[in-house]
Amino acid sequence: MTKTHETHDEAYWKAKLTPEQYRVLREGGTERPFTGDHLHTHEDGKFTCAACGAQLFASDTKFDSGTGWPSFDQALPGAIESIRDTSHGMVRTEVRCANCGSHLGHVFDDGPTGTGKRYCINSVCLNHAKG
Repeated sequence: MTKTHETHDEAYWKAKLTPEQYRVLREGGTERPFTGDHLHTHEDGKFTCAACGAQLFASDTKFDSGTGWPSFDQALPGAIESIRDTSHGMVRTEVRCANCGSHLGHVFDDGPTGTGKRYCINSVCLNHAKG
């Protein structure tokens, strides 16, 4: 099934996002580990896509994976899409916002909770809405 993304040209995204957000969200980059603003955010609320504002993760699904990036054991229903990623000489599963198609990070099958998932998300891709 192909998802329909919020459509904007790259000039829109360049004007809306910081250069670092653009590099990660729109060009598939990554931030350095242990540098992101949301690594230690634990307040109740929802984590949203920094590009389009779509809700992605609930705060009660966040855990400290020790990897240096915010980690979650599940996404909100319908919030993300997964894409096979064969870059960098390995096979991984890329995670993108289902609403706007922006790159968020990767998901791995080594999570410590009952889901067995570890959504490893770049902090620069997230905003946090309390409550």
